[in-house]
Amino acid sequence: MTLRADLAALLAQAGIIDVDLDAAVADEHVRSAVYQRVIPVIAASVSRGDDREVAAAILRDPESLTAKTAVVALVDEIAEKTADPAAFRRWADEVLPEEELRQAGVDHEFIRRRIRDWEFALSVKDGRVPDPAELAEVTDWMQRELAASSSSLPLLGLLAESGRTRKIRNIAESRARSLRPRTS
Repeated sequence: MTLRADLAALLAQAGIIDVDLDAAVADEHVRSAVYQRVIPVIAASVSRGDDREVAAAILRDPESLTAKTAVVALVDEIAEKTADPAAFRRWADEVLPEEELRQAGVDHEFIRRRIRDWEFALSVKDGRVPDPAELAEVTDWMQRELAASSSSLPLLGLLAESGRTRKIRNIAESRARSLRPRTS
């Protein structure tokens, strides 16, 4: 498919009609904005059946950074709507096969790290507390996300103690303090 056809199909699937297709084809910044509008609409769909075609169309974008950014946004949107780490892993393996990522010329290692981060985050969402070695394998970005959003006092304690950076440790400690019951 051509870039124009890919963009037209994505816009049609998302029901977005107010985009200048010529401008999007000509300018990666406009395309990036298109992807950022399309992805939340597609991720909100109950059906995940078209996700592979969506990802493939994005990966065909001639600008690898634009494609990577959009694929990461898709990963983030789907992960935030998923509760089961195993289901998320199956989705990622099906929609973003390693070979297709490599062939697309995008930073496939970055995307794989983001997927691993989300698997980790989903695995601790139900209260499981990882060991420090598991936490050490998660990127600074995910450690900050967890420190800022988790309501698990044991996880926040681990992040406050073993977070990779001072900022992560401080955010986790502050969040834990705000969640602890106040005693008189």
